[in-house]
Amino acid sequence: MSNAAIAATGGAGAAAAIMQAIKASGAIVRIEPADFTNLVEKAEDPLVVCCESRFIFTSYQYLMGYKGLVFFTKSPTPLVLPQRIETINCKKIWIPA
Repeated sequence: MSNAAIAATGGAGAAAAIMQAIKASGAIVRIEPADFTNLVEKAEDPLVVCCESRFIFTSYQYLMGYKGLVFFTKSPTPLVLPQRIETINCKKIWIPA
């Protein structure tokens, strides 16, 4: 098998893995931090997953399910969320590209 054929097979495998990850995670809707905060305030019994990411700079990532969709936002500063909500802190949030 030539190097080009091996590379093509590897690329196809990677694409298939990404598609499988998207299918497993469902629809993820990226929204602005202010819209995310508004959505949290609307939700009856919200559960928010939070993550502080420190790569080149610090950012804060948030996930929340609402009416069958998963909403995601990323902010340079922590969001001010209502105290009534349940939060889960995690080490990493991975979103398929």
